[in-house]
Amino acid sequence: MKVILLQDIENLGSKYDVKDVADGHARNFLLPQKLAKVATPSALKELEQLKKRLEAEAEAALKRAEELTGKLDGYELRITEKVNEAAIFFGAITAAMLATELKANGFDLTKEQITLEEPIKEPGEYDVVLNLEHGLEARIKVIAEAAAVD
Repeated sequence: MKVILLQDIENLGSKYDVKDVADGHARNFLLPQKLAKVATPSALKELEQLKKRLEAEAEAALKRAEELTGKLDGYELRITEKVNEAAIFFGAITAAMLATELKANGFDLTKEQITLEEPIKEPGEYDVVLNLEHGLEARIKVIAEAAAVD
């Protein structure tokens, strides 16, 4: 029996694959568990349309990620924090703070996308890697400055 897999199944195939399986396996396991559906001509037509739509969505997402990478690569982000007498920040600059600052500048990133070796504790320039969707990376320069003392 030909079936369309509705999710990844180990040792059988990936989601949306069309597979030829034993009738008993399909009727007794795959269909009742809603792991697959019968590959009728109309279901195959729907599957083809779905695959085209998913492919178009993936291409659009990749294009957006590439545009974002282009905008972010080489971007300079200035952050000002208060320092103590030893010129060390009272509160370290973390990935969460960088995400907030980037969001304020129009870049919607999460702290998980920011690779920061360790929190920034002293004024200076730091190279930071941003991990974007589709395996793309952007490098920004974070310029950490000491706030002017009143």
